[in-house]
Amino acid sequence: MTALTNDSGTAATLTVAGGSLHRPNERGLPPALEMQGISKAFDGKPALVEAGFSLAWGEVHALVGENGAGKSTLMNVATGVYAADSGSQNIDGAAVSLRGPADATAAGLGMVHQHFRLVSRFTVAENVLLALGKHGAVRSVREAAALIEAKGREIGLGVRPDAVVADLSIADRQRTEILKVLLLGARIVILDEPTAVLTEGESEALLSFTRRLADQGHAVVLITHKLREVAARSDRVTVMRQGRTIVAGVPTASMNIDEIARQVVGSDVARVDRPVSVPGPERLRIEALTVAHADGTRPVDELSLVLRAGEVLGVAGVGGNGQQELVDCLAGMVPLQSGRIAIDGRDIASLPIAARRGLGLRVVPSDRFATGMVRELTVAENLALTGVPAGRFGGLFVRRAPMRAEAREAIERFDIHGAAPGRSTGLLSGGNAQKVLLARELDSGLKVLVAHSPARGLDVKATRAVHAFVKAAVEKGAACLLISEDLEEVLAMSHRVAVMNRGRIAGEMAVEEATADRLGALMIGHA
Repeated sequence: MTALTNDSGTAATLTVAGGSLHRPNERGLPPALEMQGISKAFDGKPALVEAGFSLAWGEVHALVGENGAGKSTLMNVATGVYAADSGSQNIDGAAVSLRGPADATAAGLGMVHQHFRLVSRFTVAENVLLALGKHGAVRSVREAAALIEAKGREIGLGVRPDAVVADLSIADRQRTEILKVLLLGARIVILDEPTAVLTEGESEALLSFTRRLADQGHAVVLITHKLREVAARSDRVTVMRQGRTIVAGVPTASMNIDEIARQVVGSDVARVDRPVSVPGPERLRIEALTVAHADGTRPVDELSLVLRAGEVLGVAGVGGNGQQELVDCLAGMVPLQSGRIAIDGRDIASLPIAARRGLGLRVVPSDRFATGMVRELTVAENLALTGVPAGRFGGLFVRRAPMRAEAREAIERFDIHGAAPGRSTGLLSGGNAQKVLLARELDSGLKVLVAHSPARGLDVKATRAVHAFVKAAVEKGAACLLISEDLEEVLAMSHRVAVMNRGRIAGEMAVEEATADRLGALMIGHA
């Protein structure tokens, strides 16, 4: 047992793997978590300004806001990661002063962070032992494995205890984190952007699980920017903006998605319609394209597509069906085994990356910092990454003055908030970092844009800004291959829709003929 003394002098105890720290939800119960007047500043800059939050037992409570609105910071205060500069916090009606995350754990709070905190070379059981062992609750890997299996059966969230974390899917790593906090006795469960890196099916499974947790009497906080998830899965919603609580615990059913979006950004957010353009000449042709792994598997298997100037062809599909390999092959990062790729009739299959760019091919990858930019470089340096090798800023000695001048122009043209030519790109919010990438790729030489989940992880305002930039490029004559697991994004932006399943195109249609049911059937191979 680990004890936490609250302000009233009573003790909260941690019960591992078993029992209930709190009663099931009933009328008259105090809030599971209540925060009032919470302020927090970093280096003199306010991150939270008298923010408040109230969470009830037995509910899924959505906490929404733009990137940088203070959502994660507020929950990090709730779980003892940060100490508030001012304000008060109650847990189950009792005032508490948390001295750190261990105190929050003892009080029954658990948070699954957006970036998982697992040791990749350890097994699931070893990771759980690492978390629980410090409390003296579990003494062996075998005991941890037994607890994982028992809890998994109880809540319907199974993960193999002997699986090495590095070999797990993203969804199974997340399940491991959730099991870990539940085995530590969490009755208040905070999920930070839990569906940001999940497929649509995995997201549905996770959101169904949050409802089961709430129905069992837990209190669940869902930090998300996906407003459709908020509308479909939460009981109440709290909106934060610039560190302040703007909407406090309003029943979700009383607001529609547009109203929530308006509160998130402080104004109406203009919807971006698909580009208004007449398809022109053929820009990209893919014929019987096959990409093979060393083990002989074919993530892309005789795939064929045609894309014209002035149109968006959306490629929908469940993640892991060859989308990443298709993008990598088009970009020139992996070779094709057979088939043909042509831009304006010229076969580019044997061309290096720089030569493909010279023909007008631009790529926006799904992970902006893994293959698109370097987090540690400045905004000006990331914008110049493709221009320096091409000699645009001089030869042996790079001329930095024109680099900075171009960066200033791009920052203004793409409305990149918080950016300066000399500022590290890694310090920008997700939406503004994505704008840096778009500013580089949507240049005057663009003919074919391959955009892989360009709005992944972005809030509603940043998403619509990204879509607006892509739309403008297409209306000027560019061709866009939009590959996304987000059906809403595909249907909103595309003129035609294709479905990718097991490395092949399972079907293709005009967007007017594309329904969620029809696309879903193609995605799972039942059409």
